[in-house]
Amino acid sequence: MPLLYVNMAKVSINLATGSIQKEELIVGIDLGTTNSLVAFINPDKDPQVINDTGKGVLVPSVVHFGPTGDITVGNEAKEYLITDPQNTVFSVKRLLGRSYKDIENYKDFFSYKVIDDDSDSLVKIKVGDKFYTPIELSGLILKELKTRAEHALKTPVNRAVITVPAYFNDSQRQATRDAGKLAGLDVLRIVNEPTAASLAYGIGLNPEETKTIAVYDLGGGTFDVSILQIQNGIFEVLSTNGNTFLGGDDFDRAIVDYWIEKNNLDKAEVLADHKLAQKLRLKAEEAKKAFAHQSMVNDKIGDIWCTITREAFNELILPKVEETITCCKNALKDAKLEIGQIDEVIMVGGSTRTALVKKMVAEFFGRPVHDELNPDEVVALGAAIQADILAGNRTDILLLDVTPLSLGIETMGGLMDVIIPRNSKVPTKAGRQYTTSIDGQVNMKIAVYQGERDLIKENRKLAEFDLKGIPSMPAGFPKVDINFLLNADGILKIQAMELRSGVKQEVEVKPTYGITDDQVEQMLMDSITHAKEDVSQRMLIEARVEGEQMVKTVESFLRKNGNFLSEDELSKTNSYTNALKEVLAGGDKDKIHKAIDELNEFTRPFAERLMDHAISVAMKGKSID
Repeated sequence: MPLLYVNMAKVSINLATGSIQKEELIVGIDLGTTNSLVAFINPDKDPQVINDTGKGVLVPSVVHFGPTGDITVGNEAKEYLITDPQNTVFSVKRLLGRSYKDIENYKDFFSYKVIDDDSDSLVKIKVGDKFYTPIELSGLILKELKTRAEHALKTPVNRAVITVPAYFNDSQRQATRDAGKLAGLDVLRIVNEPTAASLAYGIGLNPEETKTIAVYDLGGGTFDVSILQIQNGIFEVLSTNGNTFLGGDDFDRAIVDYWIEKNNLDKAEVLADHKLAQKLRLKAEEAKKAFAHQSMVNDKIGDIWCTITREAFNELILPKVEETITCCKNALKDAKLEIGQIDEVIMVGGSTRTALVKKMVAEFFGRPVHDELNPDEVVALGAAIQADILAGNRTDILLLDVTPLSLGIETMGGLMDVIIPRNSKVPTKAGRQYTTSIDGQVNMKIAVYQGERDLIKENRKLAEFDLKGIPSMPAGFPKVDINFLLNADGILKIQAMELRSGVKQEVEVKPTYGITDDQVEQMLMDSITHAKEDVSQRMLIEARVEGEQMVKTVESFLRKNGNFLSEDELSKTNSYTNALKEVLAGGDKDKIHKAIDELNEFTRPFAERLMDHAISVAMKGKSID
C-alpha cells in the first residue's frame, strides 16, 4: 500500500485511503451553536476533552469585536453579550451555508446586523465598517480551539475531524470545511454528530454488531433526532428530523416572557433594550440550570422580580418538548420503523439535562436513555475516536477507501466549488444545483477540477464540456443539476441536466490517472500553506461577483422603470452605483460589501413601490365582495 511522506511534521499519508498514518495527533472538534469544544485520545487510549488553563471544557461560540479592531473569542467574549451586544456575534452555526431568505423569519433573534440583500446569496454579518461571513466567524472560533489545544497538549495541532448535524446540506458542510481551513486546520473528515455520539458510547466499534439507534440532540439553539442503522462498522442515517430554531435558548426565552408578563412590562420595550434583554436571558439560563437541584428561583434585576417555580418552568417548556417528541415520531415514520425496533437511545446536548426532557424521551421510546456521558462532551469525544481511526491507531476498525483529493467545478470568478470533498468514502455520489448568470444564456461550460485550492488555476483540470440547448430564459431561471458519481474503481462520471427542459450531458474521467505521489503530496501541502490567502482571495472574488451582479440588476431596473423614480432618486441611485463600480476595481472586500449594502438599502423601496403600482393598476375598476 503506497505511502507518501510530508516533511513538515513527518506526516505519512496513505494514498489508498487519503488518511493520516500513525503517530499523527488529530483532534476531534464539536463546533456547536452555543458552545464548542475539542477532544483527543490521551496516552491511556481514552478520549478526553481539553480544559486549557482552567477556562473550562466548553468554549462559548461567541466572538466580540472591540473598538480598536481587537477580537475576543470564547469565555471573555461572552461577557460582552450584555455590555456590547451589537458587536458580539453568537449562534453563528445557525448561519453557516445559509442565505438571508433562509433566516429572515428569525432575524430578530440576532442582536448584531445580518445583511439583507434580498437574494439567495450567503448571509454576511456587519460589525462596524467590516463585513464577515459565517465561515470567517466560525474560523475564529475554530482557531481559538486550535490555540487552546496546542497550549494544553504542548504540540502543534494541524489536523482535525469536525462534527456537523446529520441534516447539514452540502453547502453547510463545505462551509464548515472552509472555516477549518481558515483556522489553519486540515479537516480530514466531516462527521455527523449522531455518528460521533454513538462512537463515544462504543456503539459501532464492534464490526460484528448490528443495531438501530436513536440520537436525541437538544442543544442551545438547535434540535434534531437521527435514526441510525449500524452494520459491519458502517453508519447509515435512515432518517433525521428536527428544528434548527428550537433548543435551550427557547426555554430561556419562555422564562423571560414569563417574567415580563408577571412584572407587567412592555415586551417590545424590554427587547429593544439589548442590555436588559441579555441580562434577563442570562438570568433565565441560570434559573433553568438551578432546577437540577432546587424547586424555586427567586431573584431580581433592578426593579424586575425574577421568580419562578420548577412546576411553572415545566409548564412553560412542555409545548417545546412535545414538539421534539413529534419530531421523533416523524423520524421513525420516515425510517419506516416501530418504536420497538430501536435498540438504544442516546442523549446529546446540554438541554437534555432538563428532567422533563429525559422523562418524556424515555417514556416515548419505552426504554432508559443513555445519559452516562456528559451530554455536552459526548460528540467531541466521539469525534476524537473517529480521528484516532483515521490516524490508523485502531486496527480493529475497517477504514473504507476514500478519495485523496477534492473534486469540483469552476464557478464565476475562477473559483472551485467542491462537490466531492477529499476523504469522502468511495463509492459516493454528490451534486449541486446551479443557474445561468446572463440573460438568454443557452450554453453552460462545465469545467471539472481536482485539488484543494480555492482558485481553479491552482488545481488540476480533469475535463471540460458544454451543456448545450438550455432554453433562453432570464438569468437565474434555468435550474442545472450537476452530479458527480465516483465508483469503487475511481472512475468519475459527471452528469449535467437542465431540469426545466430535460437537456442532459455526461462525461467520464479517472481523477487519479497520470498523477504521481509527489504531486498529491505537493497539492496537499500547498492547500495548508496557502489556506489563509486562498480564503481571502475567494472572499474578494465573491464580493466582486456579487457587486457586479448588483450593478447589472440596478441598471436593468432603471432602464425599464426609471420613469417611476424622481430626479433626486435617479441621481442618488446613479451616485451609489458609481461608488460601487469604483470600489469593485480595488482589493478591499469590506468596501465592496459596504457599497453593495448602501445601494441595496437605498433601492429596496423602489421595487415595493413598483409592485404596489402594478397591483393598483390591476385592481382598477374591480370591486371586492
